[in-house]
Amino acid sequence: MKIEQLKLVNNRDFTRVSANVVWEDIDRPVAEIYIETTAEFAQDLSCNPNSFLLACIMVAFYYGEKRVFIDAEICPELHDGLVTAMSWMLSWYGLERQLVQIEAKTKLDVPTIPKVNRAGMFFSGGIDALATLRTNRLKFGLEHPASIKDGLIIYGIANTTLDSFEKAIISLSPIAKDAGINLIPVYTNIYAHVKDLESSNFKFWKYYFSAAALAAVAHAFNKRLGLVYVASSFAINYVSPWGTHPLLDPNYSSYNLQIKHDNIALSRLDKTKLLADWDVGLQNLRVCDQLTLPHGYLNCGQCGKCSVTVAALAALGALKKTNVFPLHYISEELLLKQAHPQDLDDEANYLSLIPLFESQNRNDLVRGIKRVSTRFRWKTRLKQLKKIFLE
Repeated sequence: MKIEQLKLVNNRDFTRVSANVVWEDIDRPVAEIYIETTAEFAQDLSCNPNSFLLACIMVAFYYGEKRVFIDAEICPELHDGLVTAMSWMLSWYGLERQLVQIEAKTKLDVPTIPKVNRAGMFFSGGIDALATLRTNRLKFGLEHPASIKDGLIIYGIANTTLDSFEKAIISLSPIAKDAGINLIPVYTNIYAHVKDLESSNFKFWKYYFSAAALAAVAHAFNKRLGLVYVASSFAINYVSPWGTHPLLDPNYSSYNLQIKHDNIALSRLDKTKLLADWDVGLQNLRVCDQLTLPHGYLNCGQCGKCSVTVAALAALGALKKTNVFPLHYISEELLLKQAHPQDLDDEANYLSLIPLFESQNRNDLVRGIKRVSTRFRWKTRLKQLKKIFLE
């Protein structure tokens, strides 16, 4: 794979950095990949070779390209980090393949541009991201270099429409204003250009590409940001191989931009409690990425993400305090219909609510959660047995 024709283009409304991706071992057409932002933040976007290397390395690794060549200087720290990241994946997933060779010049000298002491985060409006923002505000003064100043909100990664994305920016603006951060809209196709190769369960995105893609966006803003937080998806007891991971994400750092995996010590219930005590966050919470939402709501109230969040807010006595879901009450019947844990972490998120529901004498929901857990365990066991017999 070759990364060619890096360029930056300004117009009145948007600024775009782009490069052409030429496949060498896979029969695919040349693709232009890009990252762009609005005119307000045009001066902060740079045509950074590190960004495009990050956008391509896991694509090449997963889909069988032998090398990634880029005729530009990259950071040696990032080079070593990418080798480590690929090595982790070889170890985790038992892959029978070689590491992708990175063919690029490396910067031997310290960059003349000084490091930027400004922190940002990837901002989705969900539980994990808002908990990262809230804990950051509680831990650091506004002038501290680790204090979050900017939230990168990205279109082209999550399964959403452009219209929903634009509405999300508007709905999340009160949170940004209350927390004192800038929302920076970013538009990219660094995932979309290979999405046609994806399996139906989005295996490549979930297990290989998520943090690398986010880091690619962050490095495009290295003139503005020196530290970017990735909100942890899992509590520490349930961390398993995943595309964003505390052992993986820091490897996507360079000399002048650090990537930090944040809040892994907090459970989802811990994070939800932080938001239940933060009214602006609670009133603008956006956990859902469904394409179609009920009119006037930020969340569908029916998907897996909504189900676990609604249950947690009900357990904390906060569900009736917000109108972001099209329901204010949860029953055992509804819980059994909507709660379908996909892994042990999902199951633990429900089980952690039992003591809270017991204290409310909601024995119906205690019973429902136990039934959800039993159903999940049986399905997991059946999958394991099926796999054994098929092998």
